[in-house]
Amino acid sequence: MADYDRRGGGGGGGGYNSRKRQRYRDDHDDDRRGGGQRRRLEAPPHVRIRKQLLTIAESPMRPWHEEVKSTADLFTDNWDDERLRGNFVDLVLQLTVEQPLKVPFLAAVVLVANTNKPEIVDMLLTQLVSKLESRIRDGEWRDVKLYLKLLACLQNCLEGEGVFPVLEELFNRAVDLQTASSEDTIGTELVKIILLTLPYVMVAAPDQWQQKAAELMDKTEIIASEPHTLQALIEPYHAEDENDTAATSQSLIGLLQSQLQNEANNGWALTCLPRPWEFPLQDIEMQSKLSSAPKHTLPTISVPETVVAGPRPLFPEVYFSVYRDQDVESVPPVSNAAASLIRDALLDTINVLDFNRHVPARLLTEVDCFFGPRTFAPRATPFDVLRNFEPPKSTWKPEDVALDAVFCQLFQLPNPEHKLIYFHSVLTEACKLAPAAIAPSLGRAIRYLYRNSHHLDFELVNRFMDWFSHHLSNFGFTWKWTEWVDDVSLPDLHPSKAFIAGAIDKEIRLSFAQRIKNTLPEPYQALIGAEKEKETPDFKFADDKTPFATEGREIAALLKKKATDEEIQPVIERIHALAIDNNLDPLVASTDVFVTSVLHVGSKSLSHVLAAIERTKDRLTDIGASSEAARSQIITSVMEYWSAHSGVAITIVEKLLNYSILAPSDVINWTLVGLAGKTQGEALAQGYIYELVFNTVMKVTGRVRQLVNKRISAITLDSVPTDDAETAAAVEQEVSAMRSLFKDMEDALVAFATGTKDEIMETSDGLDRTEREKLVKRWGERWLRVFRRRAAIEEAYLIEKEKEREKKAAAAEKAAANGGAPAVDADGDVVVENGTSA
Repeated sequence: MADYDRRGGGGGGGGYNSRKRQRYRDDHDDDRRGGGQRRRLEAPPHVRIRKQLLTIAESPMRPWHEEVKSTADLFTDNWDDERLRGNFVDLVLQLTVEQPLKVPFLAAVVLVANTNKPEIVDMLLTQLVSKLESRIRDGEWRDVKLYLKLLACLQNCLEGEGVFPVLEELFNRAVDLQTASSEDTIGTELVKIILLTLPYVMVAAPDQWQQKAAELMDKTEIIASEPHTLQALIEPYHAEDENDTAATSQSLIGLLQSQLQNEANNGWALTCLPRPWEFPLQDIEMQSKLSSAPKHTLPTISVPETVVAGPRPLFPEVYFSVYRDQDVESVPPVSNAAASLIRDALLDTINVLDFNRHVPARLLTEVDCFFGPRTFAPRATPFDVLRNFEPPKSTWKPEDVALDAVFCQLFQLPNPEHKLIYFHSVLTEACKLAPAAIAPSLGRAIRYLYRNSHHLDFELVNRFMDWFSHHLSNFGFTWKWTEWVDDVSLPDLHPSKAFIAGAIDKEIRLSFAQRIKNTLPEPYQALIGAEKEKETPDFKFADDKTPFATEGREIAALLKKKATDEEIQPVIERIHALAIDNNLDPLVASTDVFVTSVLHVGSKSLSHVLAAIERTKDRLTDIGASSEAARSQIITSVMEYWSAHSGVAITIVEKLLNYSILAPSDVINWTLVGLAGKTQGEALAQGYIYELVFNTVMKVTGRVRQLVNKRISAITLDSVPTDDAETAAAVEQEVSAMRSLFKDMEDALVAFATGTKDEIMETSDGLDRTEREKLVKRWGERWLRVFRRRAAIEEAYLIEKEKEREKKAAAAEKAAANGGAPAVDADGDVVVENGTSA
């Protein structure tokens, strides 16, 4: 109280900041006396228009034409504000590539503004063309597509043929590329861009360009209808044999070509696309202004003779859906252009906004706001209710369409654009935003993927397993496991049983065994052994019946005391002597005892075991360098000690790889030659074995890419280009090791895939043997397909990077010949001999 009194207040109304309080009371007294309301500050026009553009079309309660007109009027009414004019153009172009769902609505605002201030269109076109040319040079093909989409939506205010000349020019480049190589992917990407732009031209200027569109589509059919030579590499479904009816995927551009041909035959209805520039009959005056608005000349867009792939690797695409084969169409059928057009806008939104998972998740739950009226069924409509819908009422669930786009990316081969965890998080956020609407759709997607797991590419099965377990961890690990209860009794080699076991193992990694056990029905309980419920594994040398038990306990005690190598060495020598007396390999025996003791000492946590390895790194390195058998025993000891917690075991092996105690070839030999052989192929069905091999391969390929990029970045334009001999030799060595690794994997897996592995033939006879051989062969084929694809991807990467290195070296040589001043284009980019930017 004394402190309060010193502030000058004491009891009643005085005190801290009494003047401000008095002024506040006076304001309220004025209000009560009718003295007028307090003045409200209004945001400046550029702030208000920014807010309106950022949120345009997001509210289902406000008609599009009202939003478009109010935004355009706010802009034109404040035309004299120079800051507003600059901000408006910049913001429209920025939103075009950052929020692709809103492109038609941004174009509508520009079209309405054109009726009062036509100068804005010229300003916009000047900047747009400059950005478009820059993106074409750099190979930023998504931005090229989005800028062309904006131009297509503005087609009605462009003079002449508008956007068609640039589409024709892009097609000419595509023909050149396809003629040069049937494996070219840039030409395929250009054709896809052309086909995705045409529909927006047709809705922006209906009944005007049908002949021109038909002529262009006749040309694109040459490329779009021809299956790409690399398509088999990215096929997500694979039949088990010639009698199997596995689902097949269609080429995206081939599908798009046929869809647009159907639309052309039906007069380009394209009812799914929004037309925010169309006003209702009661606003006929505004519609009349739009029809008679000034037209503008589109500046010439130059396309370089040689176009580049850009920063993102390009591969042919297939149309993948987890909602196919349903008795009610909850997503657009592949025969409808809406399937590709809606999917394309959603994919761009998801991939562009990867820096903030909340925004794409929110936009996905509001997808029906951005497409034509009556395109979708009402939100959160139960699937069973859709059965009662009569045409022309749509049965397309907006939740299914949105989730299908995310799954399309999550299961994209060979690689999605972003890390898999990003797509996990988008699905999680969407489910949190609208659980009642999203959760049932996710359930149907999970059931579809599980039913088709035996046909799905094995890499995709493992992505599904990772997402499924991660998703359950975010929602209390609840799932209707009773639906799959019959599959628990299947053999371990069966794909469904393998998925269940793998998913439960990953759930335990994200929680603990007892909690997961409590979420599972009784038949599943046997899949979680008692050893998984222990906090730390048993130390096998604690049992006197175990060979070298005394020595094992002694080494463990020394390690706990952080003893020196000199103190440990006598015990190791004693183990060697005992092993020789028992006709055992002394090095293998001592390695098992030492490594197991290290793991036991560090078993309290992952950080403890990593610290224990760090302290004994020198001895472990010496052991690894001594023989292949010793390195194999290191892996065996790790995997046996942590057999109940495979995630920990994999992390430890990866740490040993980082320290070069183990080599990648050791992991491949241990898994695909040793373990797979000993288990007669059953190891191929275990998810953690695939994870260990896949992570090892990705570590090797990542190292190769790092060195290749380092070699390229060493070439600078301000000095005479020289190729560092040391770096070049390191690259060659790593590339050679990578190729050798893939060859070893090929040799090991072919034996299983073709049924020539001796261990398979030595199993039980009769029908059981035949069925087992069939399952093992199938696992071998699935593994082989995954790593053949990985090898092909890396070879393609090396070819592209070598071209990039040669191009950069040529630019550097030219710069040196010019006295250190490289040739540049209008944007300041270095130009090499073929006219492209380096």
